Amino acid sequence: MPVQISVGPSLLIINQGHTFMMTEPNGEMRSEKDCGVYASDTRYLSHLALFANGRPWIRLTSSPIAFFAARIYLVNPEFLTEDGKVPEGSIGLAIWRAIDEGIHEDLDITNYGLKPVRFNFEISLRSDFADLFEVRTRTLVRRGRIVTRWHAHSSRLDTTYDHEDFHRRFTYEIHRNDSPVHYANGRLTFEVALAPGATWHTCAYYILSDKKHERAPKARCRTLEASKVVELQEGWIDSCARLTTVNEDLYRLFDQSLEDMGALRLAEQEREPKAFVPAAGVPWYVTLFGRDSLIASHQNMLVYPPFARATLSALAELQAKDMDDWRDAEPGKILHEMRFGELAHFNKIPHTPYYGTADATILYLIVLHEAWKWIGDLDLCRSLRDTALGCLEWIDRYGDLDGDGFQEYRTRSERGYENQGWKDSAASVMSPDGSPVKQPKALCELQGYVYDAWLRMAEMFDALGETDRSDELVRKAASLYDRFNDRFWCEDLGTYAYGLDPEKHLIKTVASNAGHCLWSGIATPERAARMVKRFMEPDMWSGWGIRTLSADHPSYNPHSYHNGSVWPHDNGIIALGFKRYGFGAEAARVARDISEAASYFVSYRLPELYAGLPREPTNLPVQYLGANVPQAWASGSVFHLLQAILGLQADAPRGFLYVDPVLPDWLSDLTLQRIKVGKNRVDVRFWREGKDTRWDVLECDGDLHVEPRAWGTRDLPTRSGAS
Repeated sequence: MPVQISVGPSLLIINQGHTFMMTEPNGEMRSEKDCGVYASDTRYLSHLALFANGRPWIRLTSSPIAFFAARIYLVNPEFLTEDGKVPEGSIGLAIWRAIDEGIHEDLDITNYGLKPVRFNFEISLRSDFADLFEVRTRTLVRRGRIVTRWHAHSSRLDTTYDHEDFHRRFTYEIHRNDSPVHYANGRLTFEVALAPGATWHTCAYYILSDKKHERAPKARCRTLEASKVVELQEGWIDSCARLTTVNEDLYRLFDQSLEDMGALRLAEQEREPKAFVPAAGVPWYVTLFGRDSLIASHQNMLVYPPFARATLSALAELQAKDMDDWRDAEPGKILHEMRFGELAHFNKIPHTPYYGTADATILYLIVLHEAWKWIGDLDLCRSLRDTALGCLEWIDRYGDLDGDGFQEYRTRSERGYENQGWKDSAASVMSPDGSPVKQPKALCELQGYVYDAWLRMAEMFDALGETDRSDELVRKAASLYDRFNDRFWCEDLGTYAYGLDPEKHLIKTVASNAGHCLWSGIATPERAARMVKRFMEPDMWSGWGIRTLSADHPSYNPHSYHNGSVWPHDNGIIALGFKRYGFGAEAARVARDISEAASYFVSYRLPELYAGLPREPTNLPVQYLGANVPQAWASGSVFHLLQAILGLQADAPRGFLYVDPVLPDWLSDLTLQRIKVGKNRVDVRFWREGKDTRWDVLECDGDLHVEPRAWGTRDLPTRSGAS
């Protein structure tokens, strides 16, 4: 008989905006498991436990019922009272929690026994106000002063933290309680007396405060009705493109990804109605990132192009203006990560913001162009022109450290990152012998990103009437194309080198980074064909997706972060690269196995990454320990995969949507509804007839032309000397 197995995190996590709550499955928190209530990089609550006459409750089941709400069902253990023993399981405790600014908690106790019961219901609470960075590294340092005060007249427990001018306060406030509450010995205590079949209730508000903001809950008791969060989420879903298809795995993955992208929006970053900045991931990356937010915005062009507008605007506001070695900042550079906790406040970490990324500045230009092509608003380009010029200047002046025409990176900060490509863990750029490559490093994908960015900016500046600048960018791209292919290709490997080491020797390691060179278009057609074949060999192809590192490499570890694992977003980008060079069947194969892997994860939520173990009839995907779920570019990977299958390419400025579909045999029919191109919306159906793919426009509410065209075709200036 068929067996359904769900793989997922062992902790219960809900989130909204900059706030998230992470508990054990029974709803309690132990600080040693990183549990807690967090907001803006501070852990406001680190310990929570519930007792019946001093005995812990027994969990029956628990689950999120929305990204911001959870339900937990517990029963009592056997315990002794003055009236005798209370049998195990005769009392039920139902917990409802919802984040809407602060957190609203409902606690309902029901006596299912045949006799009346009297007992003490106790809640134990502690706050450590630890910085998120210290929680993650398990290096908590005691600073400042924590004071707890019980306000009996208002049934409010206040715990404050003060360290010089850094102030945080956690308030646990009791409302609508059916019996009085008392506080002693670090516990809130209620005297509960219940007749058979009777229910006892109380509400608790979690209020999180700093010097500027107070996050107080707005949700009602045990309901999602009239919730601003629900309203925002429903508005998000209604504004996005939708998918119908005969393939259930793809349909459910798409649907869950839309939900997750909505869950990751940082609403306080609004630049206009329905414009939000995507957080990178829950739980550890609930903040604005450069690379992550840009890639997620690029992925979402297919379902909601305006997502990119707020991201581009927010990052432009924080573009570096000066040199700052501590923060690895240079004029024109786009940030890597922004943090707001105590360590950032006192400049103990450089994330204020930190600029240690070699690719975000280049990706900014790619996403700006892509947003223009989908939204069709040249004013967007005009408004961000100076930001784009700053990025281009940074590429030439600071991205190329030694003037050899290639992008390298090297940190100047004592707390800077060793690796500053998308694989930014300390041991992710490895020599063929397994030793780490020292800085500076010139990764292959960085060269491809620059090539793509220059050509995209050439088209944009041509539209802005700056033809001389446009022509110069085309010439620079052509020169880089030749130099890259002359220097980075490894004939013996059948792929491009991982990069160049400090001595400009090839790093002859087979890694997924080279697949990004297909996405950018910097590979020659002949070499692209070799690479597609190489990536489909067993050492790179796991069956659940393409690995980050060859299984034949000495550093290969399928359970590692970057040295043999599978990242869905990485596979989405590589699939687009396959499509660019005409390998639609291989792109669809990547899509199939990522979507089938998703079917094993709870609710079809793709995690940040999972193990690169080979797929066999007797195994299943193994989630990476500590992976962020949801994570923006993991959720968005399905949109890239769909784009690779359908070959969708927007040209809103000219009023076109181009299609180049190749449906595989496992995906015989699908319809995309409400695709937004410029001011137009269009529904397109795709289906297979034999081995051929057909398509038809079902409805279009504007003046939009849908035509066939090979995916990745570039629109470049055609003036003499520009090509």
